[in-house]
Amino acid sequence: MTGTERPPVTTLAGRRRLLVAMAGAGLLGLLGVAALLTPSGRGFGTHQQLGLPPCSFYVLYGRPCPTCGSTTAFVKLVRGDWFGALRANVGGTILGVLAAMAGPWLLLSAARGRWLGRPPNGAVAGGVAGVILAVMFIQWIIRIWVG
Repeated sequence: MTGTERPPVTTLAGRRRLLVAMAGAGLLGLLGVAALLTPSGRGFGTHQQLGLPPCSFYVLYGRPCPTCGSTTAFVKLVRGDWFGALRANVGGTILGVLAAMAGPWLLLSAARGRWLGRPPNGAVAGGVAGVILAVMFIQWIIRIWVG
């Protein structure tokens, strides 16, 4: 480490601790809501049970968008239907798994007042986000070509 770099913050206090707890609760809340929904038989559209409109891309073009099936993937994932979740949306499945891992980690870290293990790394998070986006777009292109 050079003299200008700061060491990673390992303690959590005050507002930061509250934000970390809220993020963890939010992620687990998403999975909790998913547990209350019934997966759509079409593989997408499950979000409409929450009062949300149908996918605008699908309405306009008759084809699913890159994120179509993400809610269905979460719903199937919380039911243990891994293959159904992957069929619905691979990127959504990855997000669901990450939410199931990150939610408890964030809550435990907030409860302890310090990071459990290593603190988050923005570069790693950006890389993971990039991979998830790439997976979603690859699956989307395949869906469009296969029909």
